[in-house]
Amino acid sequence: MPRSLLVTGGAGFIGANFLHYWRRQYPEDALLALDALTYAGNRANLAALEGQARFHFVHGNICDQPLVEKLLREHRVDTLVHFAAESHVDRSISGPDAFIETNVLGTHSLLKAARAVWLGGPGVAEHRFHHVSTDEVYGSLAPDAPGFHEAQQYQPNSPYSASKAASDHLVRAYHHTYGLQVTTSNCSNNYGPWHFPEKLIPLCLTNVLRGRPLPVYGDGSNIRDWLYVEDHCRGIELVLRGGAVGESYNIGGNNEWHNLAIVELLCDQLDQRFAADPTLAVRFPDAPAARGASARSLIHFVADRAGHDWRYAIDASRITAELGYVPQETFETGIARTIDWYLGNEPWWRPLLSA
Repeated sequence: MPRSLLVTGGAGFIGANFLHYWRRQYPEDALLALDALTYAGNRANLAALEGQARFHFVHGNICDQPLVEKLLREHRVDTLVHFAAESHVDRSISGPDAFIETNVLGTHSLLKAARAVWLGGPGVAEHRFHHVSTDEVYGSLAPDAPGFHEAQQYQPNSPYSASKAASDHLVRAYHHTYGLQVTTSNCSNNYGPWHFPEKLIPLCLTNVLRGRPLPVYGDGSNIRDWLYVEDHCRGIELVLRGGAVGESYNIGGNNEWHNLAIVELLCDQLDQRFAADPTLAVRFPDAPAARGASARSLIHFVADRAGHDWRYAIDASRITAELGYVPQETFETGIARTIDWYLGNEPWWRPLLSA
């Protein structure tokens, strides 16, 4: 039976990828995207969906509870996938208020709306509120510690991760207190198409192409687990289809890299692309490879971020054992697809950098 999905943050990086993925997998489902179109929300991310039957975009804020209730009722939504969030750690350090408003109050507003519509009056017997969270709620790992598991104690270390931890707890509470049918997923660092270029991988790609410095915090030894965004979407699909109500699932890429090694890999990959395709030097004359230099020459070490967590890693054994999740992209294929996308979509990212 076709579903009707409301996807918050639908014009953002992961939300847009999820909408495209879901349309390919379930063309008969109704898709409703809600986004406030702040700096990281870009309606152009959804251009291929605009005008399609069973797709609607709404410009609105998740804190607007009456609006959300109206959307749930009018579109007979039975599945809410909640991506909308302030997510950049640096921004949370310099301006935490927006993170509390969106990630905590916004999530609570959605939960209240879902409770009012799905549990009040005639209600909706079969429904799902899926909350998308982060591995950062667990804190930082020691070098040889096993990856984060679902029963891990929460130890958030930044205003961003603290706000996401608070939202996770609210989602859990609405299930145990009111009976709302919820699931949560905590993912590792995503990368891929439509990634706003303030994050490490798209920042490095676009800075190399423009001949700009590549800032690396501290000595670059911090470690992250990298997950191709389509594999993340596939994991959420599995949770929606077969995940246990009230439970959390970690979704990871089994792919840990030092930050500096990631930057060096991207530099080398772009240098190789320029060597193989002379037209790139014409299109991107400011890139080091266009004048015979190495992109690594742009690497610039900067003072470490305040409270910088040293290592994140995901133990995805639960979702693998229970739901059959296995990442489809290796890091090599995922990075290749990501580089191809940024090289082929300059009209998308160039205006974001000049804004």
